[in-house]
Amino acid sequence: MDALYPRLLVDDFDACARFYAAALDELLGIQPVKLLPDAQYANWDLEGECVLVVMGRARMAETVGTADLPAPSGQDGSMLVFRVGDVGKAAAALAALGAVVVAEPADRPEWGPGLRTAHLRDPGGNLLELQSY
Repeated sequence: MDALYPRLLVDDFDACARFYAAALDELLGIQPVKLLPDAQYANWDLEGECVLVVMGRARMAETVGTADLPAPSGQDGSMLVFRVGDVGKAAAALAALGAVVVAEPADRPEWGPGLRTAHLRDPGGNLLELQSY
């Protein structure tokens, strides 16, 4: 189970997906598990664990309400993703610890079958995603 993994938010998804596909093949001998250009999403696993996700920055900015801010300074460049059993319960727990909810729990079938997410900011302003599927 992927408890925590990095997600890079990029402006040029196609170029970055090609780069990481080649780089991770070269360095680790792994191929993308998912490469979804229309969704601007790609991920790579190593020994059953996610090691990297690349996603279009504009797609995430739209989700968390920063699409009207200039990139990259106003939009996020990365976030931490936590896979949890219950997105709503986890969002409430993190909010109680001081995180700010920026996108309420929602189903995201366009990102993957059964996927549910919530997005928060930690006290330092870093973007977090809670997900279950």
